[in-house]
Amino acid sequence: MQLNGKVALVTGASSGLGQHFAMLLAAQGATVFAAARRETALEALADRIGLAGGLCLPLVMDVTDPFSVTEAFHCLQQKAPAPLSIVVNNAGVAQTRAALDVPAEEWLGVLSPNLTGSFLVAQASARAMQSGGGTLVNIASILGERVAKGLAAYAASKAGLIQLTKALALEWAPLGIRVNALAPGYIETDLNRDFFASDAGQRLIARIPQRRLGQVADLDGPLMLLCSDQSRYMTGAVIAVDGGHLVSGL
Repeated sequence: MQLNGKVALVTGASSGLGQHFAMLLAAQGATVFAAARRETALEALADRIGLAGGLCLPLVMDVTDPFSVTEAFHCLQQKAPAPLSIVVNNAGVAQTRAALDVPAEEWLGVLSPNLTGSFLVAQASARAMQSGGGTLVNIASILGERVAKGLAAYAASKAGLIQLTKALALEWAPLGIRVNALAPGYIETDLNRDFFASDAGQRLIARIPQRRLGQVADLDGPLMLLCSDQSRYMTGAVIAVDGGHLVSGL
């Protein structure tokens, strides 16, 4: 398997894409530290991965809390069988509200995990990797490059994350640390399935050049590319996985 002997960290791993990413990396042979705030959900994920023959260790972490991040990395370094070399910076939230109605606390509630939290995890990861190198994948979004109504805070946070990816790639390349971003388009999940079955959701799908939603598995190949040595000469890249949505006509 591609990642045998590697140690990986996935944030936001208690559900959704993060859970899927943790399972994917474990299936490819990595020892995966699954990080999130919900310990019970992480333990269930670790059991599920273990039953499939993989190795996953729960790691309680609140990416918005610098102390929590520091403590989680200290725990990781004590328990890891090898140095950390793969990080998937996935933790984040989304809120839908007209920009005129967004209260300050909600704006900060999106920017804090999506951008500040991503930076805190990236910084701690680089400190852990600076002697041996590694790869960091930030989970961005096509909304970091184009916009949609009602998502000002989310779009701003993902645009910031894309620019942060490039800035860190420049600074950390001499350390052997690669920093890239994966920018999904609209991916079908349990949370959005009912919306996309509605008339409004069907109209949105019709604007995607491939005329379909992405499936979670559509992210597997691009993520594995960025997490493996196959991308050893890539840093500062942003890979869109969106069925052509970013290149659709205005």
